[in-house]
Amino acid sequence: MLYSKIEGSGKPFVIMHGFLGMSDNWKTLGTQFAESGFEVHMLDLRNHGRSVQSEVFNYQMMVDDVVQYCKEKELSSIYLLGHSMGGKVAMFTATQFPDLVEKLIVADIGVKYYRPHHDEILEGLAAVDFSKKPSRSDVEEILTPYIADFGTRQFLMKSLYWKEPGQLAYRFNLNAFIANKDMIGDALSQDAVFEKPTLFLKGANSRYILESDTEEIKKHFPKAEIEVIANAGHWLHAENPTDFYDATMQFLNN
Repeated sequence: MLYSKIEGSGKPFVIMHGFLGMSDNWKTLGTQFAESGFEVHMLDLRNHGRSVQSEVFNYQMMVDDVVQYCKEKELSSIYLLGHSMGGKVAMFTATQFPDLVEKLIVADIGVKYYRPHHDEILEGLAAVDFSKKPSRSDVEEILTPYIADFGTRQFLMKSLYWKEPGQLAYRFNLNAFIANKDMIGDALSQDAVFEKPTLFLKGANSRYILESDTEEIKKHFPKAEIEVIANAGHWLHAENPTDFYDATMQFLNN
């Protein structure tokens, strides 16, 4: 069973984080959506946060997890939103289980294959030796040569927790990620189609969705709209939450 944070009541709205993230990444926006009349389910995907950990890590397993979660929570005709890797999970889920999903929102990821590009981050995370009982500042010092961007380091360090007094650990399953790192960039299958309303949100400063990707996106999602979130990169929901919220609400209420 997937761990989730549930807020509000009304139409079920399921939200999925990106690679190395967790449900907490969506707390602020999730609360806003809940206050706007939705029952918001912020998930921890497999091997992330407080959810099940296993050696098996691929998109099909994550889709099965999401579908099983919806069955157990008796959710139907959901709104589904996913960011980055979570956006891929959302696309796979919607195309395989179109009866489950009423509207789909994909945040800053396309349908195409992405070459592996997390090697340095994974190497940095693996360089931390928790048997030496490092402090949070020690962990950041170890990560810095591998991950120069302060914001990215802070994002990753949200997954640190005190396993026991004086003993930090990662909430995510780093070994599973390293063993399966190539699958993160998997493309949507050629015959996958979702014919219901779909919104792709792209960060203006991000290169994950290019103008040249539009034709392929429309092939898989004929009713897709693509909207640009200004003053934001790949973490568009964190960098410009106001415009992200407004664009999402306009789409859902239309």
